[in-house]
Amino acid sequence: MSKIQPIILAGGNGSRLWPLSRELYPKQLLRLTADTSLLQTTLLRIAGIPDVLPPVIVVGEEHRFITLSQVEDLGSVGKFTILLESEGKNTAPAICGAAHFCKDVGDDVVLLVLPADHVVLNVEGFVKAVENAAKLAETGAVVTFGIQPTSPETAYGYIEQGEGNKVASFKEKPDLKTAEKYLTKGNYYWNSGMFAFSLETVLGEIEKYAPEINLAMEKAVAEGSRDGHFFRFDKEAMALCPSDSIDYALMEKTDKAAVVVADLGWSDIGSWKALWDVKAKDENGNVVKGDVVLTETKNCLVRSESRLVTTVGMEDTLIVETGDAVIVAPLSRSQDVKKVVTKLKENKRDELNVHLTVYRPWGSYTVLEEQSRFQIKKITVTPGAKLSLQKHHHRSEHWVVVQGTAEVTNGEEVLLLHENQSTYIPAGTMHRLGNPGVIELELIEVQNGSYLGEDDIVRFDDVYGREND
Repeated sequence: MSKIQPIILAGGNGSRLWPLSRELYPKQLLRLTADTSLLQTTLLRIAGIPDVLPPVIVVGEEHRFITLSQVEDLGSVGKFTILLESEGKNTAPAICGAAHFCKDVGDDVVLLVLPADHVVLNVEGFVKAVENAAKLAETGAVVTFGIQPTSPETAYGYIEQGEGNKVASFKEKPDLKTAEKYLTKGNYYWNSGMFAFSLETVLGEIEKYAPEINLAMEKAVAEGSRDGHFFRFDKEAMALCPSDSIDYALMEKTDKAAVVVADLGWSDIGSWKALWDVKAKDENGNVVKGDVVLTETKNCLVRSESRLVTTVGMEDTLIVETGDAVIVAPLSRSQDVKKVVTKLKENKRDELNVHLTVYRPWGSYTVLEEQSRFQIKKITVTPGAKLSLQKHHHRSEHWVVVQGTAEVTNGEEVLLLHENQSTYIPAGTMHRLGNPGVIELELIEVQNGSYLGEDDIVRFDDVYGREND
């Protein structure tokens, strides 16, 4: 069998899982079903595939550092590459760009395309399905994975299987009556969004059916640049690339489409109801996470991230609390969470983009209190990391070390601060914070000023290559 080259698609935001998922902390980075995130679980799953090559992960530029951190936190991935998209153009450009990037791997390779945000409970069945798909891909087929349906699901697209492994047609998300008909017929399967094909086949088919995408992404790779684990697609080439899904751009047009049917305990976790479906439940059918006390409550999903949540007499209800937001809705209407996200976007609410805790390449900060002219944050810096050399025009900062050792540049002075020691940084003063120690540095930052926005940062030097993002 050919070697398997995993392509992990880790873009997207998973807006239907708000308020837990945010624009800058999307679904694939969440710990929803295990102690590892969906992305980390996907990486662990592919490690069981024989002759598997180092993974290639495709992400948006804005998620690069937290993605890198999660991959490195596993400690078992070894070599990997993260391909950076300057803007999201859907799955066809992402897959095409990854295929062009992998041309140096060699001809004897099958690309295995996997979304990073799916749940697969039957890992043994997954490995077997990959082996079957790879054998089919070696014959020149463009293989999609069809999931054996367990119910007349209206949230998924379907694949109609024809003679043998051939795909007869792809179907959009159906209404309930149509989904019931598909289930009765027995040759319709959920479209998983997972694919396998040889490098030669997929590039040939994309060139044939989506030539503009192929040309743009070939150029994006040829003129791209490497930075450690990162490879950036050329920004100008990506900007000119059409946006399209791999289903529309290729799968519905090619005459080489084939399906491998698999029973994987699969879900795309596209809604809170989908998460409730796959999670273990208590004796009353409830899925509970965090500090939760339930009274006379049945068939609910209740999740608390930061405080006690209690219920009385609730049934079939979704309740999710994240510290800065709470959603309550009938569990059956969890798909409509995206309507809330639309309203947040229209009102330009920060809760759409970030949590109270925001992750940075050097660590994280948590907003503890925010008023019109002052803000209090807890800042955590990982060992050996340091923030950019920077200044602010409109705010001053007061730092108090809670744990660890801080190396502080404050104007012309460089200080080492230990627990309970502090420093004051006036507005307009060049400053920098680093952690020279071997344990996490934690400090409390009190900001004062007429404007406290994150865009009041002027960077002069940054080890992570950032300007003002």
